[in-house]
Amino acid sequence: MAGVESRDFSSPDETRAPDKTKSEIVRMSGATVARLTLQPGWSWEECVKPVVGTESCQARHVGVATHGRMVIQHDDGSEAEIGPGDAYVIEPGHNAHVTSDEPFVGYEFESAEEYARG
Repeated sequence: MAGVESRDFSSPDETRAPDKTKSEIVRMSGATVARLTLQPGWSWEECVKPVVGTESCQARHVGVATHGRMVIQHDDGSEAEIGPGDAYVIEPGHNAHVTSDEPFVGYEFESAEEYARG
């Protein structure tokens, strides 16, 4: 069908898998989307910081959560929690951790190419 492109996450173009992290990336014409699956006990500081080497996450995230819960702490001290059904924008300069007993699953539309890349 002209003007429509659809991809299935069962065959991602790339998968990144730092500790307790799975980022499945699909690339389409002019867009990249990632499905993030973060296991219970995941934190950016323990699981992704060793890969990227910055003091806090410097990616801007735009996405929607479908499962689990995550708390985000910004470098300025502010904090927010996101969960199923929440659309979110997370600005650079943050840490985060999964607070639920189930994995956090989110689909991201802006930082897909950069996330968890060393």
